[in-house]
Amino acid sequence: MSKRFVLRAAAIAAASTLVLAGAATSASAHVTVSSPDAKPGGYAKLVFRVPTESDTTSTTKLVVSLPKDHPFAHVGALVKDGWKVEKKTEKLAAPVKVGDVNLSEAVTTVTWTATGAGIPPNDFDEFALSVGRIPEGVDALSFPADQTYSDGEVVKWAEAAKDGADAPEHPAPTLKLAAAITPVAATTAESTDSSDPVARWLGAGGLAVGLLGLAFGLRPRKAAPVADAGTTKAQS
Repeated sequence: MSKRFVLRAAAIAAASTLVLAGAATSASAHVTVSSPDAKPGGYAKLVFRVPTESDTTSTTKLVVSLPKDHPFAHVGALVKDGWKVEKKTEKLAAPVKVGDVNLSEAVTTVTWTATGAGIPPNDFDEFALSVGRIPEGVDALSFPADQTYSDGEVVKWAEAAKDGADAPEHPAPTLKLAAAITPVAATTAESTDSSDPVARWLGAGGLAVGLLGLAFGLRPRKAAPVADAGTTKAQS
């Protein structure tokens, strides 16, 4: 294997890594919400990931709005060093039954305010809530958020995604409830057991074919054969 071949392969691999890293960064550069245990009818931990999308300013405040159409009977905030947390309770337009409780008021916003430097430029932090009960018969919950920077700029993450349209510039943090999605039942136990290994083998085969194609594409071309000097003289 020639040195030129190795250098070209390394360059292509490095470029591919940068492209993937850039795509991951752009996709995650929003305020998002996730949960390790959210299920309809139960209690859940909500984790809000907040990146500081600035080279010069810090994130100093985060206000998260909770759904009023599906209010939580319980809202607890994780205590964080360097941050003050406040919960705002409002009277609901009409009582809502949550489990065995009829709610006439509920926590509608939770605010974290930095008591120190906040989230530095190009870094991120996470804020957590314990809430319940998670409503049943709902596919997703939206949590609009306001992010305030140290220079006074406020970014509102509140836009709703629409089917068939491009992703909004400032989407609202949205929690999809996996348990609300009906799984596709397998026809037989055998097909269920073999589906994952088959997919893994097909994926591995595709990767191998791609690598072989890369290797052949980068293979140095052979030089054209040079006629023997003795033969040329004889023909002349």
